[in-house]
Amino acid sequence: MVQGADRNTERRVVALRHEGEDAAARLPALLAEADRIAATVAQGVHGRRRSGIGETFWQYRHHRPEDGRAAVDWRQSAKSDQLFVRQNEWEAANTVSLWRDGSASMQFASSRNVPTKADRAAVCLIAVAALLTQGGERVSVLGESAIARTGALGLERVSRRLILGPGAAQSVEAPHISRFSRIVLSSDFLDPPETWAARLSRFAAQEANGVLLRIVDPAEEDFPYSGRTRFEAPGSGETLLFGRAEEARNAYRARWAQHGEQLAALARQFGWTMITHRTDRPATSAVLSLFKTLARDV
Repeated sequence: MVQGADRNTERRVVALRHEGEDAAARLPALLAEADRIAATVAQGVHGRRRSGIGETFWQYRHHRPEDGRAAVDWRQSAKSDQLFVRQNEWEAANTVSLWRDGSASMQFASSRNVPTKADRAAVCLIAVAALLTQGGERVSVLGESAIARTGALGLERVSRRLILGPGAAQSVEAPHISRFSRIVLSSDFLDPPETWAARLSRFAAQEANGVLLRIVDPAEEDFPYSGRTRFEAPGSGETLLFGRAEEARNAYRARWAQHGEQLAALARQFGWTMITHRTDRPATSAVLSLFKTLARDV
């Protein structure tokens, strides 16, 4: 019994090592792809000026009750019968926490012509991280980065974690974040909407919101199968056999659309934005939408 357990443990260690080596082998290619996408997107977006705690004056705005008395710029307010607050140009770095789902379903790719959902999610997040760090913002990987960083070092560490890290569900089920954090969750979001409602409610309790980057394989949306087809649930080994898969196509597509609508409704309910991206389409469009959404929300 002990020898059998030892052999099982050894096989598991070998399998994990090979898995890690395979992931590491993909690292340069994925980083190069993310860098190319970030460079392309950067040409289409411009730097933004935002209000913050820097020292460079930007504009005056009307005083709001939550600002308090100390925020009033009395010199400017004395020129009229209204109270004004002095806003400065943003110079303090913000933090964006990124998460790439590491569940078994994210390893799916329906053909050799499309990447796995996990790889596409990592590429999109790394490209966005590159754009954010270029703007002086700090990035971290949710549940894996102890310290949020900016610059080349921060990008390098975040990139490795997004490709090689576990992407554990614990990171979104019991998140450790600061209030008002901005989050990007990249997943296929195949868990029941109730599960995601509970997860987003935990972020809401900490007054954090952000973007759901939903990664979809084309076969998942189109259901192109016909004839005798066996489907296997990733990770569980459970199978489902169809004698004529095409007969289930309409019902499947309706259920798929309903699931997407429920996710979008959840995002709106909690003040998040959902972006859906298919792996058979250029990642550039997803990165551009994601970056613009983050820029708009701050």
